[in-house]
Amino acid sequence: MRTLDLLRLSALSLLRQPRRSVLSLIGLAIGVAAVIILTAVGRGARTYVEQQFEVLGTHTLAILPGHSETTGGLPGFGGVPHDLTLEDARAVGRQIPGVLRLAPVVVANEECSAGGRSRRVVVVGTTAEYGAVRALRVRTGRFLSPGSWDESRPEVVLGKTLATELFPEGGALGQLVRVGGWRLRVIGVLARQGTTFGFDLDQVAFIPVRTAMTMFNKTSLFRVVLQSRAGSDMHLAEQRVRRLMIERHGEEDVTVATPEAIVDTLGGILDALTLALAGIAAISLLVAGIGIMNVMLVSVSERTAEIGLLKAIGANHRQVLALFLAEAAILSLAGGLLGLGVGLGLVKLLVTLAPTFPAAPPSWAILSALLLSLSTGVAFGWLPARRAVGLDPIAALAKEVL
Repeated sequence: MRTLDLLRLSALSLLRQPRRSVLSLIGLAIGVAAVIILTAVGRGARTYVEQQFEVLGTHTLAILPGHSETTGGLPGFGGVPHDLTLEDARAVGRQIPGVLRLAPVVVANEECSAGGRSRRVVVVGTTAEYGAVRALRVRTGRFLSPGSWDESRPEVVLGKTLATELFPEGGALGQLVRVGGWRLRVIGVLARQGTTFGFDLDQVAFIPVRTAMTMFNKTSLFRVVLQSRAGSDMHLAEQRVRRLMIERHGEEDVTVATPEAIVDTLGGILDALTLALAGIAAISLLVAGIGIMNVMLVSVSERTAEIGLLKAIGANHRQVLALFLAEAAILSLAGGLLGLGVGLGLVKLLVTLAPTFPAAPPSWAILSALLLSLSTGVAFGWLPARRAVGLDPIAALAKEVL
C-alpha cells in the first residue's frame, strides 16, 4: 500500500465519522492552545519584570531598612531594629569606593492642592541626584536643587499628569502648590515617565528630603539608592555596603538589593510557574488522547468487514497497523495545528488589549505542544491499531455477513 493511498484511506475514514472526529480534534486543540497561552503569559511576565528593572540601570543598588534572609529576594520584610538615617547614607557615599551618585528617599501620601483643585498623591522626598539615578526627564524647569541634604527648601517638582490636573491651563512652573500644610513653589515639571512596578511617576510630587522628613515627622529613610561608576563590581559594592551597615548598627538590619539579583529570583519563580502551568495544561492533552482512543476503538468495531477485506486481499499486519496509526496521527496533528492557531490568536489579542505586557510563547513551547499532541494521538491510537491487527480476516468477514 502506497503512502498516498494510506493517507487517503485514513482521511476518508475520519470524514465518515465527523462528529466523533471533530470532538477529539477540539479536545486536542484546547490542550495545545492552553499550553501556548500559559507559556506566553509566563514568558511575558518575566520579560515585563526585566523591562521594569531596566529603568533602574545596571549599576544601581538599593539599601532598605529591615533584613531579608532570602538573597536577591524582595526586600523590606522583617524587623527594623535601627533607622536608616541620612548619616548612614552619607557614610555610604564617603566610605564605599566607586559611588557615582547617591540619593536618600522618603515616601509618604499627602494631599497636593492648587487653585481650588486637590489630589492625594505620593510625595517623594529626595535629592537632586535621584533624578540622574532614575534618569528622570524634565519637560520644563529643573529637578530638585543641588545642595546640602539638611536644607529644608520650599520647592516641588510635579509629575506631568499631576501638573496638568492642578494647572489645566498650563503654566505650572513658578506657581505655589500646597503639600499638606506647606506652601511650595513649583521649580520643574517632568516629562511623561509612565508606570514602573505599578507606580505612576506622572502623578508624583518630588520635594527635598529634609523638607519631607520634617513635613512627615520621619527619622528613618524609606531607602537609599546609589549608582556606581561603569565597570564597578556590583557584587563587591553590595558586600561593602552590608559590612558598613553592620559596623554602624552592630547587626545586619538592612537589605542591600541589586536589580539583577531581584530579576534572577523573580525570573526563577516565574519560569517554574510557567512550567507548572504548561504541565497542567498538558493534562488536557492526555484527556484528549483518551478521546482519540475511544474514537479509534469504535472505528475498529465498526470496520471489521473492511479490515477483514484488506487482510483477505493481502494487506499485512504492518500495513493495517500503519492505517490506524495514520488516522490517529492525522487527527492529532490537525488538532495540534488548530490549537496552535487559536493559541497564537488569543496571545495576539492579549497583547493588543494590554500592549505593555510582552506576552509571547517561547519556541520550545510551540514545538513541544505540537510534538506532545502528535505523540499523544499516536500513543493512544496504538491500542486500537493493535486490536485491528489482531482481527482474523475470515472471522471478521463472517461476523459482518451474519
